[in-house]
Amino acid sequence: MTICLFAICIVCSGLLAGVYALTKEPIDAAARAKNEAAIKEVLPEAAVTIEEERTVDFEGASYAYNLAYDEVGNVVGCAINVAPVGFGGPIAIKVGFDINGVICNTKVLSQAETPGLGAKCVEPSFSEQFKGWNPAEKKLSVKKDGGDVDAITASTITSRAYADGLLLATKVFQAIGQTPMPINE
Repeated sequence: MTICLFAICIVCSGLLAGVYALTKEPIDAAARAKNEAAIKEVLPEAAVTIEEERTVDFEGASYAYNLAYDEVGNVVGCAINVAPVGFGGPIAIKVGFDINGVICNTKVLSQAETPGLGAKCVEPSFSEQFKGWNPAEKKLSVKKDGGDVDAITASTITSRAYADGLLLATKVFQAIGQTPMPINE
């Protein structure tokens, strides 16, 4: 009986490893395509060339970002990945900035928020309020906390996390501008 059970485990493990090997590349390709589409969606329209992903260290963590250039090679924007923790776990958000630090757009890459409540963070009715958002002029916190963000009804935790993620992205953007290769080169 032990030998039979061992053989079944070996066969199942082999099948699982085979399925993983077969599906790994298509899954990775789909994730890359989703990331590239999100980058284009959050950057200014003038962005023609998008640089390979870089990382910057900020407050003990590493953040991925992409710089975008216009047709003559001037930097026109930056797309930054952040993952604030919401009610259901991390919310992976790509945040696009223009060269002046104004938020062009945001895109949720993944989330596990409560369906019908926090999951509404992917809907345009919530995320479009951040288009053209200048963090120097408006406070990135929900109105309930004295800020300017309209929260999702019955989902303040997710709304706070989203706003906190955008605030973090703003700080990371400022840190990128202070690195040896400034964003306004």
